[in-house]
Amino acid sequence: MKKILLSLTVLVLGLLSVLLPVADVSAIAACNGNDSYICKTAPSDLTGGVLKNAISVLLYVAGTIAVIMIIIGAIRYITSDGDSSKASQARLTIIYAVVGLVVAIMSFGIVNFVIGRL
Repeated sequence: MKKILLSLTVLVLGLLSVLLPVADVSAIAACNGNDSYICKTAPSDLTGGVLKNAISVLLYVAGTIAVIMIIIGAIRYITSDGDSSKASQARLTIIYAVVGLVVAIMSFGIVNFVIGRL
């Protein structure tokens, strides 16, 4: 279990390091009359963009995991061979994965709405 948690942590941090934009702090101090993107963007805009990117990546990962779990639950349901306990476990896997997918989709909409209002 610890190896899986460590692997997921490394994967998420790797994705975040690639997908999140990095602002050069030294460029912010040298903005006297400069028309670059960093100089025109307020620090709160940079934070909102980074936050939005991070949350979007995490929600995409959660949605992908939910879809994979739906597929796994369906395969378990098909291969249950009439065993009621295996079928009910597979059904619960599918139900929980669908609920997770719905929560991920709703939270994606809520996050985009809230960050759009900032």
